[in-house]
Amino acid sequence: MHPFIKIPVCLTSCSSYEAPFLQAAIQEQLDILGVPSTLSAKKVLLKPNLISAGVPALACSSPLFTAAVAACFSSRGAKVLLGDSPAFGSAAQVLKRQGFASVFFGGTVEHIDFRTRVVKMLDCGIRVCVAGEALGCDYFVNLPRVKAHDQMRVTMAVKNVFGIVLGARKAWLHMRHGESHEMFAKMILDLQKILPPALVVADGIEVMTRRGPVHGDSLSLGCLGASKSAVALDRAMIEVLGVNKECVPLAVAAEAEAIAGSRIEDLEFPQCTPDMFAGSGFRVPEELSPVRFLHIRYVRGCLKRIFSA
Repeated sequence: MHPFIKIPVCLTSCSSYEAPFLQAAIQEQLDILGVPSTLSAKKVLLKPNLISAGVPALACSSPLFTAAVAACFSSRGAKVLLGDSPAFGSAAQVLKRQGFASVFFGGTVEHIDFRTRVVKMLDCGIRVCVAGEALGCDYFVNLPRVKAHDQMRVTMAVKNVFGIVLGARKAWLHMRHGESHEMFAKMILDLQKILPPALVVADGIEVMTRRGPVHGDSLSLGCLGASKSAVALDRAMIEVLGVNKECVPLAVAAEAEAIAGSRIEDLEFPQCTPDMFAGSGFRVPEELSPVRFLHIRYVRGCLKRIFSA
């Protein structure tokens, strides 16, 4: 019988988006997680969280954070790609409006459109249409921003993978399979299983508290997290934030499915332990909003996507 191997989750204090400091912290975490120092000829896809061009900056990934991660992989010789499929409008519009172009475009990072339609049947029995670009890389690097969330209480790495579902099909899944928070959480967890080798680098520096994913408040948490497991990263961050895991649908579903990394006992912390960030004041919504979109919201969202394209 093989001994149980714990999943490493790197947590370190990081209070600034200043490039040299942030890059050094990320490089250290990549080394701890065993990411090769030479990634020549490897395609690394960075998957930020790009909701929409019109939302507050805090609702999307930080351009400075994304650029720092890109620089770390570029320094290891990787071909760095950047892609997402926003709920509304194009990724190019979001990147421009949210300040990404002025940070690093025209350099070593190539923006790619999520447009290749690939149909997958998930273990839960739901058929999804995802971006082939997200599946055709050597490393899928998940770049979530820690946020309170009106439908899932808190969202991080696992929920950010929902962005590989193409455009308006996200709203369709909300409407078609949003009968319960538990079922929707199971579907999102199943998306993790179709990814290529993945890595998470989570922005817990400036996070969204109280409400989300758009209209919350800013909180300086000062935490940088990284792991090879989205489930493990999220479980660790729940402890960092001081949130009761029983009120987080994604965490409850992961533990019910006995997914590796879903229990705090599954994890090891080669840097800081979660208790070192205690008392941050992070808050989640007391009541969850329904997952299912009303038909009128779905139609309005489709029209908004068409006219913002």
